[in-house]
Amino acid sequence: MLQDSSIRKSLDQYIQRRIQEIPTEIKQTFPAIKQIWKCENQLDFLYGYYVGKIEEGALHYLLKATRASAGGYVDTFEIRGIIEMQKKNLYEAIKSATN
Repeated sequence: MLQDSSIRKSLDQYIQRRIQEIPTEIKQTFPAIKQIWKCENQLDFLYGYYVGKIEEGALHYLLKATRASAGGYVDTFEIRGIIEMQKKNLYEAIKSATN
């Protein structure tokens, strides 16, 4: 899917920017979160929540950047893989906001 290195680099930068915004977003959106349904802890819930939010935003960003249709061109598993490469940064951003 992401054969064009400039698009891949742009998508990586988008994901990194979103991760940097997470601490502020958590403090505004989840100020007093205590118990989360069906999650081991708050960190697990927020990690899953933000992986989904970033994936959705990255898909939208990629479709706009390539002017592609959602047909066979965009592979959401590839987007998820790119997000997972930033797993440590994402966890750190969430931890900094919840401590």
